[in-house]
Amino acid sequence: MTDPDGFPAVVSGDGYAVAADLAAVGDGPGFRKLRRALDVTEFGVNVIVLPPAYDTGFHFHDEQQELYFLHSGEVEIEFGDGSTHRLAPGGTARVDAQVHRAVRNVGDGEAVYLVAGGKDGYVGRDGRTPGDRDG
Repeated sequence: MTDPDGFPAVVSGDGYAVAADLAAVGDGPGFRKLRRALDVTEFGVNVIVLPPAYDTGFHFHDEQQELYFLHSGEVEIEFGDGSTHRLAPGGTARVDAQVHRAVRNVGDGEAVYLVAGGKDGYVGRDGRTPGDRDG
């Protein structure tokens, strides 16, 4: 079955959704709204594509902590305290809601990073194998 809400390349089934590549949820620079495309309901999640030399400007949140994961390219994250940190592919950063932050593409090509946001904490280790009781 395909997604009826504008993402024909997203395949959905009973309890899952799959986008085989990033192009399935958009193209060009800017936000890829993964939450909407994949019907994620438990946390916020987007992929952001920044062109070379692009700077997002500062932002912060009222409630949600964010986790950044750099997939490709090279970025600097600047924080409200004036510190700047460079991320290479595979680099990560956690940022509390109230902290001002800006992301700048410092590489020669596009930078692609995933941002996941949420609040109210970790639910614990609740994974089980199908053979577990009630699983």
